[in-house]
Amino acid sequence: MKEQIIRAVYDNDTITVYQAFNKDIAESAVSNQTFISPPFKKERMTWIKPSFLWMMYRSGWATKENQENILAIKIKRSGFEWALKNSCLSHFDNNIYKSHEDWKEILNSSPVRIQWDPEKDIFLKSLNYRSIQIGLSGIAVEKYIADWIVSIDNITEYCKQIHQLVKEGKINQATIMLPDEKEYN
Repeated sequence: MKEQIIRAVYDNDTITVYQAFNKDIAESAVSNQTFISPPFKKERMTWIKPSFLWMMYRSGWATKENQENILAIKIKRSGFEWALKNSCLSHFDNNIYKSHEDWKEILNSSPVRIQWDPEKDIFLKSLNYRSIQIGLSGIAVEKYIADWIVSIDNITEYCKQIHQLVKEGKINQATIMLPDEKEYN
């Protein structure tokens, strides 16, 4: 299995995660500094990603439909750690779960799903380590929108500036602009 390490922008109190949304959800979230239903659907699982470049991969540098707006969301580390402690892998792993049935039972009762996907480089090509994606549902979404969020910023233009530099072959300039993610501990 490839290395699994959480890399993120964080400080003593917060960690930054990323999400991509359509304009209505993004504008509402920035205006209210949380997610308000509607347009946000708290009944659906919502995925947060500490990896900026994985978010760029997922959203196509903010070009995919309903992912045209990239939000940088600072959340409390206590909330992030609660999510990790109350999670289940989105796939069966016999090194962690006793049986497929045991995993399925935990999966069905867990408010948080964890998925490890190949991290991406600035060209959005896979690297040899994996980054975490965290799916929140039920009580986890409630906690996220009511307590964990510290601030929400729309960073779409910033993302597009980096992408433009990449398209122009100005990789050093683009790399300098990337968020300074470090191993989470």
